[in-house]
Amino acid sequence: MKIRFHILSLLALIALFAACEKDNFTEPKSTLSGQIVYNGEPIGVEYNQVRLQLWQPGFGKLAAIDAQVDQDGSYSAVLFNGKYKLVVPKGRGPFRTTEKDAAAKDTLFVSLEGNQKVDVEVTPYYMIRTPQFNGGESKVAATFKLEKIISGVNAKDIERVSLFINKTQLVSRANNVGVTDIAGADIKNLNAIALSTDIPALVPTQKYVFARIGVKIKDVEDMIFSPVQKVDF
Repeated sequence: MKIRFHILSLLALIALFAACEKDNFTEPKSTLSGQIVYNGEPIGVEYNQVRLQLWQPGFGKLAAIDAQVDQDGSYSAVLFNGKYKLVVPKGRGPFRTTEKDAAAKDTLFVSLEGNQKVDVEVTPYYMIRTPQFNGGESKVAATFKLEKIISGVNAKDIERVSLFINKTQLVSRANNVGVTDIAGADIKNLNAIALSTDIPALVPTQKYVFARIGVKIKDVEDMIFSPVQKVDF
């Protein structure tokens, strides 16, 4: 019985030390943040659909640290100080990544020492230009232009353009109360595109919605979006 008592006491002591060690664990305190940009201009995406990956060399086969990209193209991750590789997962985002050189390719190398801002430069297939929104008579109307950025062998066609509206500032395919689409084949002039969508009955009642334009590119999963704008009606 005494032997059993000593074993149980030893196990309890080990558990206590393990708990103390866990409590004394140092949390990461440095913040790496920035935006996905094209020539310094933020790229709008759908919330929680595009992400960046951070890898820390020299730590075996640890999984990547995901940094979700907000709808305004911004990202943020709280990390330990150290050296990281920042990459966009293959096939993600409505853009092509920028290769700095043959060795680094599209990887950004970050030496994190305290809070740091690092923007990720990309090349989108299209950019949404001069979006204008107007509300009235239970409708939201939008006009805008599309600038084709990537041409040649890497160019892609437009699958559709969409006008989304929502009660809150979170506006996307998954978060909306109204949407109108135009097929890419029906767009005759990239410099003069117009869309409108009905505003449904809103509960509770409010006299405004939030709107943004989205562009779906053929063979690209993620859409590119205009900034969110509040529209009174």
